[in-house]
Amino acid sequence: MSRIAKAPINLPKGTDITINGQHVTVKGGKGSLELNVHELAKVSVDGDVVTVTPAEESKAAWAMAGTMRSLVNNMVVGCSEGFTKKLQLIGVGYRAQAKGSTLSLSLGFSHPVDYPVPAGITVETPSQTEIVVTGSDKQVVGQVASEIRAYRPPEPYKGKGVRYADEHVVRKEAKKK
Repeated sequence: MSRIAKAPINLPKGTDITINGQHVTVKGGKGSLELNVHELAKVSVDGDVVTVTPAEESKAAWAMAGTMRSLVNNMVVGCSEGFTKKLQLIGVGYRAQAKGSTLSLSLGFSHPVDYPVPAGITVETPSQTEIVVTGSDKQVVGQVASEIRAYRPPEPYKGKGVRYADEHVVRKEAKKK
């Protein structure tokens, strides 16, 4: 039985939620997000508290209710506060520069890498070796950060590459003679 589904979601001020059958829409200061809830879960609102319950009494329904509760909670947090992912560029000559809706990366290739930033996501470069990805949709923010990191993942010998700010790269020992 999912314990996550039993926890209620408190709506912060300035965040509105509308439920139309199995379609949930959350609007807040950072944007608007929509979700189609699985038929094994039911979402209800009572004042400023949102609860997700299983539609039937089964293990699969409780699991799906927990999943839907997490997705609705991420929508509420994203529309009120937003999500951020920080990336670091480690390596000589590795640079990043935000140019409008594209991110220009110099990652040691013979050509610069231009990443088109999707709508609803903002990419900032506080310094040449830092990238901050922000947005209201947690899944899209994580996907964009993952796609940027995939251009040059950190290698295990020198640690060069694009890594998350909180990522620990396990270094290997160099080959001995």
